Amino acid sequence: MMIDLGLALGIWALAVGCWWVTSRYLQARESARIQSRLTAARAPKKDGGAQPLLRPEDHVTGRIVLSLMRRYNLAPRAEQLLEQAGLRWKAARLAHACLGCFLGGFCFAWRFIPGERLLLSLAVGGAAGFLPVGHVLRLRRRRLQFFEEQFPDALEFIARSMRAGHAFSASLEMIHKEFREPLAGEFKRAFEEHNLGLNLDQSLLKLGQRVPSLDLQFFISAVLLQKRTGGNLAEILEKLAYVIRERFKLRGKIRAISAHGRMTGTALSLIPCVVALLMFWVNPSYVTFFVEDEIGQYLAGGAIGLQLLGYAIIQRIVKIEV
Repeated sequence: MMIDLGLALGIWALAVGCWWVTSRYLQARESARIQSRLTAARAPKKDGGAQPLLRPEDHVTGRIVLSLMRRYNLAPRAEQLLEQAGLRWKAARLAHACLGCFLGGFCFAWRFIPGERLLLSLAVGGAAGFLPVGHVLRLRRRRLQFFEEQFPDALEFIARSMRAGHAFSASLEMIHKEFREPLAGEFKRAFEEHNLGLNLDQSLLKLGQRVPSLDLQFFISAVLLQKRTGGNLAEILEKLAYVIRERFKLRGKIRAISAHGRMTGTALSLIPCVVALLMFWVNPSYVTFFVEDEIGQYLAGGAIGLQLLGYAIIQRIVKIEV
């Protein structure tokens, strides 16, 4: 057991050491390149001119991981996910976090799980490696929820400011001063993009890409349609805010009605876990069959998979889109 633990820790330490040496080498090479270019820029050229001091440079951190992610077209999706979650991470940082959690989960399972440990260790490592992505998805869902809660008030604010004589773009700027994040920051970014020369249609479409909300898509469609056909935009926005609030009320009623189904699904999913813990406490030899024996491991894996599938089906049944 100690030999296996030492082997796993040795492999992990070797991987970390190789990554550290490689990153330090790349940083040193990049620093030397930048220093040589700045030195050449200070020296006058033969024709009396000077070389430019500022040139776009690639980031050294995470270059290998980014190259792999771009090869499989994962970097744009990861960057979009991080942007929607409101995190200032890079795609390489998310990949490094997933890799670190995977190695930690794999070493933990390899140390404490007896018997044939490779498949179970890989499964535990894969589940641990998904934790950073799950954290980002949770932040993304919570940020989107905060945005949707403030959005009807923002629509009414835009309608009132337009009735008072302000332009639509000026109303977008005032949202930043009257509301909180994330709604204030997103609308401020859309206004600044439009103020710096981007077309209003394109800035609103980019806002819709950053915030995947159905209510926001209705708002963008209404604004673009009003620009082409004309009409009273303030009245349209007030009616849209009323419809969104009614949807919120209906969604709350549905959640109250389906609460019993969600509680039933949670209880049915926890009963096997509680029974397994009780059996491990009362009769450990009866439960160790599912850990030490190869057939028992397959049975335990199938049971866990079916349990997760049943929980997902129950949650799908009680989840009603409005």
